[in-house]
Amino acid sequence: MVISPENVLLVGAILLFLSVLVGKTGARFGVPALLLFLGVGMLAGSDGFGIHFDSAPMAQFIGTVALCIILFSGGMDTSYREIRPVLAPGVTLATLGVLMTTVITGFFIYSLADFLPGDFQLGLLESMLLAAVMSSTDSASVFSILRSKGISLKERLRPTLELESGSNDPMAYMLTLLLIQIIEIGSVDWGDAILLLVLQLVVGAAAGFALGYAIVWIINRIDVPNESLYPVLLLACVFFVFAFTNLLQGNGYLAVYIAGLVVGNRKLVHKRSLTTFFDGFTWLFQIVMFLTLGLLVNPSELPAVAGVSLLVALFMIVVSRPLSVFVSLLPFRKFTTRARVYISWVGLRGAVPIIFATYPLMSAEIPNARMIFNVVFFVTIVSLLVQGTTVSAMARWLGLIGKSEEKEIFNVALPDEIKSAMSEIELTAETLAGGNKLMNLSLPDNTLVVMVKRDTHYFVPKGHTQLEPGDRLLVISDNDEELRRSYESLGISRYTMRKNR
Repeated sequence: MVISPENVLLVGAILLFLSVLVGKTGARFGVPALLLFLGVGMLAGSDGFGIHFDSAPMAQFIGTVALCIILFSGGMDTSYREIRPVLAPGVTLATLGVLMTTVITGFFIYSLADFLPGDFQLGLLESMLLAAVMSSTDSASVFSILRSKGISLKERLRPTLELESGSNDPMAYMLTLLLIQIIEIGSVDWGDAILLLVLQLVVGAAAGFALGYAIVWIINRIDVPNESLYPVLLLACVFFVFAFTNLLQGNGYLAVYIAGLVVGNRKLVHKRSLTTFFDGFTWLFQIVMFLTLGLLVNPSELPAVAGVSLLVALFMIVVSRPLSVFVSLLPFRKFTTRARVYISWVGLRGAVPIIFATYPLMSAEIPNARMIFNVVFFVTIVSLLVQGTTVSAMARWLGLIGKSEEKEIFNVALPDEIKSAMSEIELTAETLAGGNKLMNLSLPDNTLVVMVKRDTHYFVPKGHTQLEPGDRLLVISDNDEELRRSYESLGISRYTMRKNR
């Protein structure tokens, strides 16, 4: 095929369309969409339909851009209120847990040196490098799978897992670069190395908070006449946070995630449209990132590393990840053994390890870089197949499924300036036992039923409107606590309640 703008756009459009199609199909069978995106990329690659792509720097650039957007969007969707109680265990898992996973897995890989394919032999440092690349849980995979499954988990497991996956990439990133530097130079000052690790974390966290508040201030005060430009402005701010933090010798990934947390939990003009934009943009870049990484791998090379990769994947799932989790969570007694087992199981690998595996590819001092990349790719596939498809089943087996969250039907939101609570309820025969007119419902003062959905019809009710079981009501109230008590008295246990922070 002749390379031209038209052909590139045609191939890109077909790949995106196929990715969405297989993602929808895979959801029916519980297969993670991200795994299928990888599969589409592999199928279209040099060993499939013949699209030749072997640029590790380009894949790394695309991955970096995608990770910035994914981490920022994940931070925006995370509530301070939810992560505050699990901040300490989440950070411990993201730092000590990653370090332990690297060391334990690294020694295991080194012990397998005699079984590696062909003439490849990994020394201790290369074994540690391979382990470091795979040591973090993947934010794209964890955010995507947990949120798409829509399951409610007990013991604050969801915010714990999302906090860990959103904040553990910096540790794995720094360990990867450190080990590459040691291999290239041949020696290292461990005091300086540890100081650099701490400095990157501290500067990254501080920059994330400071720049996050700066973003909120800018967006709330810049007063752009065209509302459509606000997402563009926010996107520019995200990339600035990453690049500027790196210039300060901090970790850009950590800064982006924390900046997202700050922005998502502060009063922001046009927040709803910004959140919707970033949700869609996040999915687009997840697809592009996984397609690119799928194109970068040569499937014909994977059978050569299948044996050792399978051993490493199983070891990480069964030994190194659980051991790291149980040790990291020793000081935190509130987590039950079942919760610790589940956290161990949801140690998903995904795009991040594959992106980190491109760094050795660009170093001439690491002769086994291609083999490291292939092992990481294979381990990622195993992780998504084994762990990604059983996230719900494992939670159910361990008895950690909580009360399912009600889905909102009306899909409306109040401006940030309005602090009233918005709620949705579904009427039952028990609710209407005291009368089937709206005026018969015992609701608190300063509460208004603004809309009723009956089957496919929507209408604004009046006091004498007759209600039926199955009607869905949109309620706005100035007193959410009193409204909850009214629901209890009416026998309503399933409802949604949203209030601007």
